[in-house]
Amino acid sequence: MHIAVIGGGSWGTALGHLFAGQGHNVTMLLRSEEQATAITRQHENPRYLPGLALHPALAATTSPEAALHKAEICLLAVPCQHMRATLAPLAPLVPHSAIPICTSKGIEVANACTMQHVVEAVWPTQATNYAILSGPSFAHEVTEGKPTAVVLGCGPQALRATLREALSSSLFRVYSSPDVTGVELGGALKNVMAIAAGLCDGLELGHSARAALITRSLAEMSRLGVSLGAQAPTFMGLSGMGDLVLTCTGDLSRNRQVGLRLGRGESMEHITASMRNVAEGVKTTDAACTLGAQLGVDLPVAQAVRRIVQEGASPRRVVGELMNRALRDE
Repeated sequence: MHIAVIGGGSWGTALGHLFAGQGHNVTMLLRSEEQATAITRQHENPRYLPGLALHPALAATTSPEAALHKAEICLLAVPCQHMRATLAPLAPLVPHSAIPICTSKGIEVANACTMQHVVEAVWPTQATNYAILSGPSFAHEVTEGKPTAVVLGCGPQALRATLREALSSSLFRVYSSPDVTGVELGGALKNVMAIAAGLCDGLELGHSARAALITRSLAEMSRLGVSLGAQAPTFMGLSGMGDLVLTCTGDLSRNRQVGLRLGRGESMEHITASMRNVAEGVKTTDAACTLGAQLGVDLPVAQAVRRIVQEGASPRRVVGELMNRALRDE
């Protein structure tokens, strides 16, 4: 299939490499000519995946026309807060039959909406076939060829099956789900919880505290997801529990690293300035709390992260307040 990858970060590059290796015709659409040249000629993305060899068939360009004119699948791999502004000017160039598959995990802060709603607004023709690819996966490990299992959320049953078969390989197993909302929210909300888990470890609160936090985070994710129309069992799957466990415990997680550094005393400003990749959970925290307030859903973990990240509250004090909340049934 002809696949256009919109975005040149680590995850977009990893998926481009993976799908090129499966025999698909893959072109990455980038902003940087230098980066596009490095991927096409040197078969490396030195900015986001330095030292990792990319498949020689993977191409990259800065020309929207060249990347999109034959696209059967558009992989959306730009940060969620920039998704709308990136996709809107491309709308006239995207084939009507192209399938948008979002691979970014977050919620737009400005409108407190998921990427599905963003795509519906800017690519209404293609949005009927919208899909979301999520689950426990690190770009480094996928590029290195390590076994990975993910889930594809997609509404139409026949399309779901087609995409599942097209994107799977012996090292990249794609499950599928009709619960697009659940798959999308699981991937977005786990980033918020990963910041909390990093804080827990940065404060050296111990393994028991981290296990409790992950468990209660999963309950919180499910509560908010169900209130937005998702199915509760989805959060027990790869895009929920699977991705939550990985992101809360794996040191390759950018969101976990933000929490670790905050817990060790660094300021949010210093952390943000030093990061090359975007930690989606920082902005998604705001959006999640906004949605919780609108829907009357209690989100104590997300609210705690927001106080620390946005307001500069003391992590130890916030943890103490969480532990002293009113007791209740689980």
